[in-house]
Amino acid sequence: MIKATERPASAPTDLTLAEAAETLGVHYMTAYKYVRTGRLAATKLGGGWRISKDALDEFRSSPSPRASGERVDWSARLGDRLTAGDEAGAWNVIEASMASGLTPISVYLDVLAPSLAAIGAGWAVGEVSIAEEHRATAVTNRLIGRLGPQFNRPGQTRGTIVIGAVAGDQHAVPIAMAADLLRGRGFTVIDLGADSPIESFIDAATSADRLVAVGISSSTAGVDDNVIATADALRDQIGCPIVIGGHGIEADARRAHADAITTSANDMLEAFDRIARDAAEN
Repeated sequence: MIKATERPASAPTDLTLAEAAETLGVHYMTAYKYVRTGRLAATKLGGGWRISKDALDEFRSSPSPRASGERVDWSARLGDRLTAGDEAGAWNVIEASMASGLTPISVYLDVLAPSLAAIGAGWAVGEVSIAEEHRATAVTNRLIGRLGPQFNRPGQTRGTIVIGAVAGDQHAVPIAMAADLLRGRGFTVIDLGADSPIESFIDAATSADRLVAVGISSSTAGVDDNVIATADALRDQIGCPIVIGGHGIEADARRAHADAITTSANDMLEAFDRIARDAAEN
Protein backbone atom coordinates (compact mmCIF):
# COMPACT_ATOMS: atom_id res chain seq x y z
CA MET A 1 0.00 0.00 0.00
CA ILE A 2 1.21 3.51 -0.83
CA LYS A 3 1.96 5.45 2.32
CA ALA A 4 0.22 8.62 3.38
CA THR A 5 2.83 11.28 2.68
CA GLU A 6 3.30 14.85 1.57
CA ARG A 7 4.01 15.95 -2.02
CA PRO A 8 3.84 19.23 -3.97
CA ALA A 9 1.02 18.41 -6.39
CA SER A 10 -1.68 15.85 -7.05
CA ALA A 11 -2.49 13.91 -10.21
CA PRO A 12 -5.60 14.95 -12.14
CA THR A 13 -7.34 11.69 -11.19
CA ASP A 14 -6.74 12.15 -7.46
CA LEU A 15 -9.83 12.53 -5.30
CA THR A 16 -10.40 14.77 -2.34
CA LEU A 17 -11.24 13.08 0.94
CA ALA A 18 -14.89 14.11 0.55
CA GLU A 19 -14.99 12.60 -2.95
CA ALA A 20 -13.35 9.42 -1.73
CA ALA A 21 -15.86 9.13 1.10
CA GLU A 22 -18.73 9.55 -1.39
CA THR A 23 -17.23 6.91 -3.67
CA LEU A 24 -16.87 4.49 -0.77
CA GLY A 25 -20.36 5.27 0.47
CA VAL A 26 -19.16 6.25 3.94
CA HIS A 27 -19.25 9.37 6.06
CA TYR A 28 -16.44 11.88 5.57
CA MET A 29 -15.12 11.22 9.10
CA THR A 30 -15.06 7.47 8.43
CA ALA A 31 -12.87 8.03 5.38
CA TYR A 32 -10.72 10.39 7.46
CA LYS A 33 -10.29 7.64 10.05
CA TYR A 34 -9.23 5.20 7.31
CA VAL A 35 -6.49 7.64 6.31
CA ARG A 36 -5.32 8.53 9.81
CA THR A 37 -5.07 4.87 10.88
CA GLY A 38 -3.15 3.92 7.73
CA ARG A 39 -5.83 1.78 6.07
CA LEU A 40 -6.37 4.11 3.13
CA ALA A 41 -3.26 5.47 1.44
CA ALA A 42 -3.38 9.23 0.96
CA THR A 43 -1.22 12.23 0.20
CA LYS A 44 -1.27 15.48 2.16
CA LEU A 45 -1.58 18.48 -0.15
CA GLY A 46 -1.83 21.88 1.46
CA GLY A 47 -4.60 21.67 4.02
CA GLY A 48 -6.31 18.55 2.67
CA TRP A 49 -5.84 14.94 1.68
CA ARG A 50 -5.74 13.50 -1.85
CA ILE A 51 -6.42 9.85 -2.63
CA SER A 52 -5.31 8.31 -5.90
CA LYS A 53 -7.63 6.06 -7.90
CA ASP A 54 -5.16 3.18 -7.51
CA ALA A 55 -5.13 3.59 -3.72
CA LEU A 56 -8.92 3.71 -3.63
CA ASP A 57 -9.20 0.61 -5.83
CA GLU A 58 -6.72 -1.23 -3.61
CA PHE A 59 -8.68 -0.29 -0.50
CA ARG A 60 -11.99 -1.39 -2.00
CA SER A 61 -10.60 -4.72 -3.21
CA SER A 62 -8.94 -5.59 0.09
CA PRO A 63 -11.07 -7.45 2.67
CA SER A 64 -11.17 -5.93 6.12
CA PRO A 65 -8.57 -7.46 8.48
CA ARG A 66 -11.34 -8.62 10.80
CA ALA A 67 -13.26 -10.37 8.01
CA SER A 68 -10.20 -11.99 6.43
CA GLY A 69 -8.39 -12.91 9.63
CA GLU A 70 -5.41 -10.90 8.38
CA ARG A 71 -3.01 -9.68 11.05
CA VAL A 72 -2.82 -5.90 10.95
CA ASP A 73 0.70 -4.50 10.76
CA TRP A 74 0.17 -1.81 13.38
CA SER A 75 3.90 -1.16 13.53
CA ALA A 76 4.10 -0.17 9.85
CA ARG A 77 1.00 2.00 10.16
CA LEU A 78 2.43 3.75 13.19
CA GLY A 79 5.83 4.23 11.55
CA ASP A 80 4.15 5.98 8.61
CA ARG A 81 2.44 8.44 10.95
CA LEU A 82 5.57 8.97 13.05
CA THR A 83 7.78 9.92 10.11
CA ALA A 84 5.03 12.27 8.90
CA GLY A 85 5.07 13.97 12.31
CA ASP A 86 1.35 13.25 12.59
CA GLU A 87 0.66 12.99 16.33
CA ALA A 88 -3.11 12.74 15.98
CA GLY A 89 -2.82 10.04 13.33
CA ALA A 90 -0.23 8.13 15.35
CA TRP A 91 -2.49 8.21 18.40
CA ASN A 92 -5.38 6.99 16.24
CA VAL A 93 -3.27 4.00 15.21
CA ILE A 94 -2.44 3.23 18.84
CA GLU A 95 -6.07 3.53 19.89
CA ALA A 96 -7.13 1.26 17.02
CA SER A 97 -4.50 -1.32 17.99
CA MET A 98 -5.72 -1.36 21.60
CA ALA A 99 -9.32 -1.57 20.45
CA SER A 100 -8.26 -4.70 18.53
CA GLY A 101 -7.06 -6.25 21.78
CA LEU A 102 -3.47 -5.13 22.28
CA THR A 103 -2.43 -4.16 25.80
CA PRO A 104 -0.29 -1.06 26.49
CA ILE A 105 2.66 -3.42 27.04
CA SER A 106 2.10 -4.97 23.61
CA VAL A 107 1.79 -1.51 22.08
CA TYR A 108 5.25 -0.69 23.42
CA LEU A 109 6.94 -4.00 22.59
CA ASP A 110 5.14 -5.05 19.40
CA VAL A 111 4.11 -1.75 17.80
CA LEU A 112 6.11 1.26 18.97
CA ALA A 113 9.52 -0.38 19.43
CA PRO A 114 9.53 -2.07 15.99
CA SER A 115 8.36 1.19 14.40
CA LEU A 116 11.25 3.08 15.93
CA ALA A 117 13.71 0.34 14.99
CA ALA A 118 12.53 0.47 11.37
CA ILE A 119 12.81 4.27 11.31
CA GLY A 120 16.32 4.06 12.74
CA ALA A 121 17.32 1.47 10.14
CA GLY A 122 15.81 3.62 7.40
CA TRP A 123 17.76 6.63 8.60
CA ALA A 124 21.00 4.60 8.62
CA VAL A 125 20.65 3.76 4.92
CA GLY A 126 19.32 7.15 3.85
CA GLU A 127 15.70 6.12 3.31
CA VAL A 128 14.50 8.28 6.22
CA SER A 129 15.67 11.89 6.46
CA ILE A 130 17.06 13.42 9.62
CA ALA A 131 14.01 15.69 9.72
CA GLU A 132 11.67 12.69 9.57
CA GLU A 133 13.65 10.94 12.29
CA HIS A 134 13.44 13.99 14.54
CA ARG A 135 9.72 14.38 13.87
CA ALA A 136 9.20 10.73 14.75
CA THR A 137 11.10 11.14 18.01
CA ALA A 138 9.13 14.24 18.98
CA VAL A 139 5.80 12.52 18.33
CA THR A 140 6.97 9.39 20.16
CA ASN A 141 7.76 11.41 23.27
CA ARG A 142 4.22 12.78 23.28
CA LEU A 143 2.70 9.34 22.71
CA ILE A 144 4.66 7.95 25.64
CA GLY A 145 3.36 10.81 27.77
CA ARG A 146 -0.21 9.79 26.90
CA LEU A 147 0.34 6.06 27.37
CA GLY A 148 2.44 6.29 30.52
CA PRO A 149 -0.38 6.60 33.08
CA GLN A 150 -1.80 3.27 31.90
CA PHE A 151 1.21 1.49 33.37
CA ASN A 152 0.68 2.79 36.91
CA ARG A 153 -0.39 0.14 39.42
CA PRO A 154 -2.22 0.89 42.67
CA GLY A 155 -0.97 -0.24 46.06
CA GLN A 156 2.47 -0.65 47.57
CA THR A 157 5.32 -0.94 45.09
CA ARG A 158 8.00 -3.63 44.98
CA GLY A 159 10.72 -1.05 45.59
CA THR A 160 12.57 1.51 43.50
CA ILE A 161 14.60 1.12 40.33
CA VAL A 162 16.87 3.90 39.07
CA ILE A 163 17.34 3.85 35.32
CA GLY A 164 19.14 6.13 32.89
CA ALA A 165 21.26 6.37 29.77
CA VAL A 166 24.97 6.90 30.37
CA ALA A 167 26.85 10.09 29.59
CA GLY A 168 27.24 10.43 25.84
CA ASP A 169 24.02 8.61 25.01
CA GLN A 170 21.37 11.09 23.85
CA HIS A 171 18.52 8.56 23.53
CA ALA A 172 15.80 9.25 26.11
CA VAL A 173 12.97 7.31 24.44
CA PRO A 174 14.25 3.81 25.34
CA ILE A 175 14.61 4.91 28.97
CA ALA A 176 11.09 6.34 29.10
CA MET A 177 9.64 3.15 27.63
CA ALA A 178 11.62 0.93 29.99
CA ALA A 179 10.51 3.06 32.94
CA ASP A 180 6.85 2.61 32.02
CA LEU A 181 7.26 -1.14 31.54
CA LEU A 182 8.88 -1.41 34.96
CA ARG A 183 6.08 0.62 36.55
CA GLY A 184 3.72 -1.87 35.00
CA ARG A 185 5.60 -4.59 36.90
CA GLY A 186 4.91 -2.79 40.18
CA PHE A 187 8.15 -0.88 40.70
CA THR A 188 8.67 2.77 41.53
CA VAL A 189 11.02 4.14 38.85
CA ILE A 190 13.39 7.09 38.93
CA ASP A 191 13.95 7.94 35.26
CA LEU A 192 17.18 9.89 34.76
CA GLY A 193 16.68 10.20 31.01
CA ALA A 194 19.49 10.59 28.50
CA ASP A 195 23.14 11.60 28.91
CA SER A 196 23.21 10.98 32.68
CA PRO A 197 26.56 11.54 34.41
CA ILE A 198 27.82 9.16 37.08
CA GLU A 199 26.91 11.67 39.79
CA SER A 200 23.24 11.54 38.79
CA PHE A 201 23.15 7.77 39.14
CA ILE A 202 24.87 7.94 42.53
CA ASP A 203 22.62 10.71 43.88
CA ALA A 204 19.42 9.01 42.71
CA ALA A 205 20.45 5.61 44.07
CA THR A 206 21.47 7.13 47.41
CA SER A 207 18.14 8.88 47.89
CA ALA A 208 15.91 6.07 46.51
CA ASP A 209 13.39 4.53 48.88
CA ARG A 210 13.83 0.73 49.04
CA LEU A 211 16.33 0.59 46.19
CA VAL A 212 16.05 -2.66 44.23
CA ALA A 213 18.62 -2.09 41.47
CA VAL A 214 20.03 0.41 39.00
CA GLY A 215 19.62 0.08 35.24
CA ILE A 216 22.33 1.49 32.97
CA SER A 217 21.33 1.89 29.32
CA SER A 218 23.32 2.47 26.17
CA SER A 219 21.66 2.88 22.78
CA THR A 220 24.75 4.51 21.27
CA ALA A 221 27.89 2.74 20.12
CA GLY A 222 31.21 3.92 21.49
CA VAL A 223 30.26 4.70 25.09
CA ASP A 224 31.30 1.40 26.67
CA ASP A 225 33.89 3.16 28.83
CA ASN A 226 31.12 5.29 30.36
CA VAL A 227 29.01 2.19 30.98
CA ILE A 228 31.89 0.49 32.78
CA ALA A 229 32.78 3.61 34.79
CA THR A 230 29.16 4.10 35.87
CA ALA A 231 28.77 0.46 36.89
CA ASP A 232 32.06 0.50 38.83
CA ALA A 233 31.11 3.69 40.69
CA LEU A 234 27.72 2.28 41.66
CA ARG A 235 29.28 -0.98 42.79
CA ASP A 236 31.92 0.82 44.88
CA GLN A 237 29.76 3.57 46.39
CA ILE A 238 26.28 2.00 46.58
CA GLY A 239 26.84 -1.73 46.38
CA CYS A 240 23.50 -2.33 44.65
CA PRO A 241 22.54 -4.80 41.91
CA ILE A 242 23.16 -3.47 38.41
CA VAL A 243 21.46 -4.26 35.11
CA ILE A 244 23.07 -3.11 31.87
CA GLY A 245 21.07 -3.04 28.64
CA GLY A 246 20.47 -1.42 25.29
CA HIS A 247 21.26 -1.89 21.62
CA GLY A 248 24.48 0.09 21.97
CA ILE A 249 26.10 -2.42 24.30
CA GLU A 250 29.33 -3.72 22.79
CA ALA A 251 31.84 -6.37 23.83
CA ASP A 252 33.84 -4.08 26.11
CA ALA A 253 30.82 -3.29 28.29
CA ARG A 254 30.62 -6.94 29.25
CA ARG A 255 33.71 -6.36 31.39
CA ALA A 256 31.56 -4.30 33.75
CA HIS A 257 30.60 -5.98 37.02
CA ALA A 258 26.86 -6.25 36.39
CA ASP A 259 24.25 -8.65 37.69
CA ALA A 260 22.74 -8.87 34.21
CA ILE A 261 23.50 -7.64 30.70
CA THR A 262 20.40 -7.56 28.51
CA THR A 263 19.67 -6.75 24.87
CA SER A 264 15.86 -6.84 24.82
CA ALA A 265 13.01 -5.34 26.82
CA ASN A 266 11.76 -8.76 27.91
CA ASP A 267 15.21 -9.77 29.13
CA MET A 268 15.48 -6.48 31.00
CA LEU A 269 12.14 -7.00 32.75
CA GLU A 270 13.04 -10.56 33.69
CA ALA A 271 16.39 -9.42 35.12
CA PHE A 272 14.78 -6.85 37.42
CA ASP A 273 12.05 -9.31 38.40
CA ARG A 274 14.66 -11.89 39.35
CA ILE A 275 16.67 -9.39 41.39
CA ALA A 276 13.50 -8.30 43.22
CA ARG A 277 12.48 -11.91 43.92
CA ASP A 278 15.92 -12.80 45.21
CA ALA A 279 15.93 -9.75 47.51
CA ALA A 280 12.46 -10.63 48.86
CA GLU A 281 13.53 -14.21 49.63
CA ASN A 282 16.71 -13.20 51.49
